[in-house]
Amino acid sequence: MPLLKVPPKLVHIDKHVIVAVKPAGLLAVPGRGADKQDCLSARLAAEFGEIHIVHRLDQATSGVMVFARTLAALRDLHAQFRTGMVDKAYEAIVAGNVASARFTIDAPIGKDWVNRPLQKIDFKEGKPSKTELEVMNRETDNTRVALIPHTGRTHQLRLHMMHIKHPILGDKWYGDKASAPRLLLHAKQISFLHPSTQKKMVFESKPDF
Repeated sequence: MPLLKVPPKLVHIDKHVIVAVKPAGLLAVPGRGADKQDCLSARLAAEFGEIHIVHRLDQATSGVMVFARTLAALRDLHAQFRTGMVDKAYEAIVAGNVASARFTIDAPIGKDWVNRPLQKIDFKEGKPSKTELEVMNRETDNTRVALIPHTGRTHQLRLHMMHIKHPILGDKWYGDKASAPRLLLHAKQISFLHPSTQKKMVFESKPDF
């Protein structure tokens, strides 16, 4: 399947890294099968050449992602992710009225082998998973929240919001797909040390919902 002729939205580009905005519905990296080759990393590679994948976002999630342009930058960024030096913040609209203004969700996550590729809250065998939540504003039937993951488990934010009975709107796996035309989850900020200068870099992208 050929790449769609849609240029990626860039936030930053230099010789070492690219920061781009992934739209909802586009894969972050190639999947299995010819029909899953169109993705953000492939579009960037088609336009700029050598691209190395540093981290991922769910297909349904939009927002900022960082890619390495050299192997040295990849090694440095991987080390930052591994040691917790990369900070990420998300924005979401969730069902219902979240009562507390700010709190931390601490619920371990494991694989849901029966319903793959879904994950599940698993207090026996799951890996430690923490998400900080802050209410941004409340509406009649839902709440806009800022979410800061302190761990990086698969589907962590989606699962944690389901766990506290405030699923993210438009979530076909952990909520109600019909509640919104798309998953209302956006990676709005990422910060890291530039792999060449070691200067702290902060990049933002506002959600379109």
